[in-house]
Amino acid sequence: MHVVSLLKSGMFDVQIEGKPAPIADVFPDWHAHDRFGLVIDEPFGGIGATHLLQLAMTLFYNIKPSRRTTLAVYPEIYAFHVGKGHGAHAPYDFWPARREVILSDDHREVLDAINDRGITRIAIPARQPRQVVHRPKEEDAALDRIVSAFVYSPGGRIENPDVVIAGNDKRTEYNPRQALRPFSPERSSSAVSTAARPVKETDTSYTDWLRERKDDVTEDQRLAIEQRREQLRKDGIVSESYRRVAVADALGILAGAGSHDETGRNEHKAG
Repeated sequence: MHVVSLLKSGMFDVQIEGKPAPIADVFPDWHAHDRFGLVIDEPFGGIGATHLLQLAMTLFYNIKPSRRTTLAVYPEIYAFHVGKGHGAHAPYDFWPARREVILSDDHREVLDAINDRGITRIAIPARQPRQVVHRPKEEDAALDRIVSAFVYSPGGRIENPDVVIAGNDKRTEYNPRQALRPFSPERSSSAVSTAARPVKETDTSYTDWLRERKDDVTEDQRLAIEQRREQLRKDGIVSESYRRVAVADALGILAGAGSHDETGRNEHKAG
């Protein structure tokens, strides 16, 4: 749970519709029981939503300061891997392992899993919408509960964005580096040193989970994703962009998750 001490509100600069905005405006009316869900359908695709995820985690702790002090809780964030595992995102604090849900490519199952975990804010990779007939009432349940929906690019920049989140502190790039290279001795020791209490990096079940998911992604894919992220970095920090969508539209895009070519580069833009 290194994000307790790693992430602070002042580490991010936000623009909404081209104008500077406070981070709270990204997730209006965030409350203590909000849960963030990240849908992933390509190798380490969630890295493209790093700052949106990190803002959600920051607000999770900000809304109830005792979570940073007297309580010992991980942020209520959940990763939904469509079709198969796409690399452990646990270093972001999707922990314990039940916070990373490995699903089939049946989109009814994906929505069921989102509803089961009570997700209220969701990010979905940019894919072509599809019509899917969900199980009775599952779509209505999602429409009733989810209040914020975003489309993101696994590459970090999306076409026609209306939200831009930029890191202004190099520590905002710690999590994507750690996710791609979790067994780097330097990075592992750094993670442990940022927290005053025991962290997941010292838990054998955590390292077992990382090893279990290691073969989700090939070494060539890891290198390509590292290079893609590095292309976005300027002075060690990254600016990402997103598009807000209506929840009903998000469910159609969700149905298209997984239906892309092998590169998974729909709407990836580095500039």
